[in-house]
Amino acid sequence: MSKVWFFTGSSRGLGRSFAEAALARGDKVAAAARSRASLDELVATYGDAVLPLQLDVTDRVAVFEGVNRAKERFGRLDVVVNNAGTGLFGAVEELTEQQLRDQLETNLFGALRVVQAALPASPMAPASNAGEPTVKMS
Repeated sequence: MSKVWFFTGSSRGLGRSFAEAALARGDKVAAAARSRASLDELVATYGDAVLPLQLDVTDRVAVFEGVNRAKERFGRLDVVVNNAGTGLFGAVEELTEQQLRDQLETNLFGALRVVQAALPASPMAPASNAGEPTVKMS
């Protein structure tokens, strides 16, 4: 049975590779990225099997709207992969508090928002006792 995936950070790197792998095996993918244009090649290659979503995980409204669009399009979400994230490099004493807050907003709270939006109406919801795991990557 094919699965429906929701990926954040689908524009490049692991998120893109995982989305392509899911699509290549015949699954459906909601691919989210800050830039919709970065997903055009996926749409050209896989057509209706991919739903390109422009969203920034730091925007709660955009996350919930994106997840809802994916649920409307595909009817469910089987697997959620929180891949969106930022890296922060430097000596801890050189990092500003704002840099750290910005990173937490994306890497921690962004992932939390996606799970909050996706979990209630998915097979992963606790009441169903079925489904696939939610995957958090960093």
